[in-house]
Amino acid sequence: MPCHRYDLPVSRRHYLQTAGCGFGAVALAALLGDRASAAPAPMAHRPARARRVIFLFMEGGPSHLDTFDPKPLLNKLAGQPLPTSFGSPLTAAGEGRSPLLGSKRTWRQHGQSGLWISDWFPEVARHADDLAVIRSCASSGINHAGGVCSMNTGSIFGGRPSLGAWASYGLGTDNQNLPAFVVIKDSEATVVNGVRNWGGGFMPAVYQGVEFNSEGTPVKYLDNPKGVDRRRQRDRLDFLGGLNRSFNASRPSHTELDARIRSFELAYQMQAEAPNIVDLGRETQATRKLYGMDSAETATFGRNCLLARRLVENGVRFVQLYSGAGSKWDSHKEIESNHTRLCHSVDRPIAGLLTDLKARGLLDETLVIWGGEFGRTPMSEQGDGRDHNPTGFTMWMAGGGVNAGRAYGATDELGLHAVEDRLHVHDLHATIMHLLGIDHTRLIYDHKGRPERIDQNEGHPYRKLLGDSAAA
Repeated sequence: MPCHRYDLPVSRRHYLQTAGCGFGAVALAALLGDRASAAPAPMAHRPARARRVIFLFMEGGPSHLDTFDPKPLLNKLAGQPLPTSFGSPLTAAGEGRSPLLGSKRTWRQHGQSGLWISDWFPEVARHADDLAVIRSCASSGINHAGGVCSMNTGSIFGGRPSLGAWASYGLGTDNQNLPAFVVIKDSEATVVNGVRNWGGGFMPAVYQGVEFNSEGTPVKYLDNPKGVDRRRQRDRLDFLGGLNRSFNASRPSHTELDARIRSFELAYQMQAEAPNIVDLGRETQATRKLYGMDSAETATFGRNCLLARRLVENGVRFVQLYSGAGSKWDSHKEIESNHTRLCHSVDRPIAGLLTDLKARGLLDETLVIWGGEFGRTPMSEQGDGRDHNPTGFTMWMAGGGVNAGRAYGATDELGLHAVEDRLHVHDLHATIMHLLGIDHTRLIYDHKGRPERIDQNEGHPYRKLLGDSAAA
C-alpha cells in the first residue's frame, strides 16, 4: 500500500490506484480504450453547472480600485493620509501610512445590470450582464509567493495540490488523448513558485497540469525524431512501458514514475489528436480578429484564449492562462503605464473568448474566472503606485451557471478591507467545486492518515453567487 494512503475502506478509486502495477498501468489501459474498467469514476455529487474551467490569472495583482470596484471617496481624499478609522494596515512594502492615491479612471455603468466597470476594460464591459463580480475576496498571502500559492492551492506554503489538480482528481478528463489540466503562460518568464502552482502536491503526479508553450509549437517535443514513424514509436513505448511497470510493481508510492509512464502514453496519443487542436490556422480570419490576433499588443493573450477555447471544447477539464508571467501586474510604481498596457493586452482577447464561447453554446457549461493573487492598496507607493492588498480585492466569474449580471460583496469606502460577504480563497475554491458538481467536503484525498480537502476544512460555497436553485 502506498505510504500516502491509510484509509481502511477499500474504495474503487483506492483499489484502482494500488492494485496490479499501479496507476501507470491503469492510465495505459484507459489510454488504450479500456476507460470503463480502468479510469477512476467521476466523483460528481450533484448535477454540474460547469463541465470545464478557464482560469484567467493576472499574475502580480491587478488593482480592483481601478477596474471593477469604484471608490469615489478615494478621489475625494487623494493626497491625504489614510484615516485612522481604517487602522494601521500591514503592507508588503511597509508604506501603510503613505498618502491615498486617487484613481484616474473613467467609470460607467454597463449592460442591463448596470455594473460599474472602468475604461481600462471597455471590451469586457460589453459582457457586463454575463459577469458575476465578487468585490469582497480575501487571501492569506501578503507577498507574491504566498499569494499566488494561496490562490492556486489554498495555502501560502507550497506542497499542496492545485485547484486544477483537484478538479482532475475528482472528475478526470473527457478526452483521453489530451491532458485534463493545461497551463499556458504569455511569455517564457517564470511564474512565481514555478510549476508548483499547477502541481499535484501530495497527490499522484498524474494530476498535475501540463504546460503548453506560449509561442511556436504549443507542445514541446511532441513530434517524433526524424526517421521514427508511428509504428516504431509504438514499439519503443511498449518496451519502455514494460520496463517501467516491472520496476514500479514493488514501488507503488513512487507516483512520479506513474506519471512518467502516463505522460509517454499521453504524448503518443496526442501526436494524433493535438496537432489538429492546436493548429489555430484552421480558424477563420474573423475568429482570429475577434480574439485580437490581428494586433501586436493583443496577439499573444488572444492566441492563448483561442487555444483555451479549442482545448475545452475538445474535453480538457481545466485550462489556466497566465497574463503577466513574472509578476508583471505588480505595480509598486507607475501603475498608470503598467496597468494601461496590461489591461489593453487582455481586454479584447477576454471579450473575444466570452463572445466565442457564447456563440458556440459553450459558455453555459464553461466557468470563466478572472483575477490575480490579490488587489492593490488605496494608499500610494513611491508616489504613483499601489502596494499589495490581500484583505479586499475583486475577482469575477462568467458562465458555468453563476448568477451573473451583478456585483457581490463589498469592500470599505476606500477599498482596503472586505466588509460585506467576505470570501476567502477557501470559499472561492469551494464555490468553484460546487459549480463543477462536486461537494468539496466529500472530495477527499487521504495523505499520511489525514483526510485532505481543497479548502483545508475552512471553505463554504457562496450561495448568493449560485442562485436560489443551487442554494437549496
